[in-house]
Amino acid sequence: MQEFLRQSNYLGIGPDSPLWFVLALFMIVFGVMAASWLVNLFVRKLIQRAGRTATTWDDILLTSLKRPLTVFIWTVGISYAAEFAWHDADAYLAGLIGTARKLLIILTLVWFVLRFLKGFEQRLLEKEGKGRILDRAGARALNKLLRASVAVTAGLMMLQTMGYSIAGLLTFGGIGGVIAGFAARDMLANFFGGLMIYLDRPFTEGDWIRSPDREIEGTVEYIGWRLTRIRTFDQRPLYVPNSAFANIAVENPSRMSHRRINEAIGVRYDDIAVVPAIVDGVKRMLQTHPAIDTGKTLIVNLNEFSASSADILIYTYTKTTDWAEFHEVKQSVLLKVHDIVAGQNAEIAFPTTTMHVANAGLPWEE
Repeated sequence: MQEFLRQSNYLGIGPDSPLWFVLALFMIVFGVMAASWLVNLFVRKLIQRAGRTATTWDDILLTSLKRPLTVFIWTVGISYAAEFAWHDADAYLAGLIGTARKLLIILTLVWFVLRFLKGFEQRLLEKEGKGRILDRAGARALNKLLRASVAVTAGLMMLQTMGYSIAGLLTFGGIGGVIAGFAARDMLANFFGGLMIYLDRPFTEGDWIRSPDREIEGTVEYIGWRLTRIRTFDQRPLYVPNSAFANIAVENPSRMSHRRINEAIGVRYDDIAVVPAIVDGVKRMLQTHPAIDTGKTLIVNLNEFSASSADILIYTYTKTTDWAEFHEVKQSVLLKVHDIVAGQNAEIAFPTTTMHVANAGLPWEE
């Protein structure tokens, strides 16, 4: 700039000349455009080189930086051009331009951080099933927490830039927080309930849950800070406040390791003599069935004499936890049990009633 001023004086263009003003403004704008083009070219080259590396974090960083960096260059350049254009204006206007520049720089930095956090969340979600540290709900919760922290920090920095005292604001916020806490305690309860879900992870999105305390059962679709959306088995959405999960028992069948077959098979009392053979046959069948986990409890025994049958208890576990596949396995087991009973020339009992009438000296019997 000093060289430009020296050369302009040689040409007879003084600082008070309109032509000098136009040339200086042109140089500033041209410099901004050139800097923006060079920086974009440099960042594109870095992105291409980063794409050939094994790690993806450099890709996320550079991709997040590209557009905010361009806006940053233009913000600084245009603001200084505006200051130069109005250098003879009053100090108030010059102060406004400087304050606006600082605010735009803060917003540009926030934009860059939010873009990086978005890429960070996507990176965590892409690692699902590959040793991922956080599940989908945890990744979203961490991203929301970081975004909220960035927003609050940026807001305080902008207030400080505009001349407001942060210390006084924080003091007022402490008093106002107590008042707001009483007014919005349900909202806060839901917020901390959501936080406990994220930390304790009793369930995640996609899990099938139910509560014996409430009429809650279905598949978790979304876990928010205020409520959780559950899709019931008749496909209705159920919205449950997060604070409710702090006071109820929640069962998560999606995390079961096995499914249980617990059946009582009744045979006729006329076939009581072949019950031991039926029990042995059913036990051998279960021990060799490919879908039955023999490492878990397996019980086949005569369990009860009921009103019209001798009941045999069948208690075992399947290897699968899939609901539809479990019923296929259960059907296979029950049909094989029927074949074993029939192979002993016995029958599965059905409810019967035997009436005994003693000789009461009826008139037609005399």
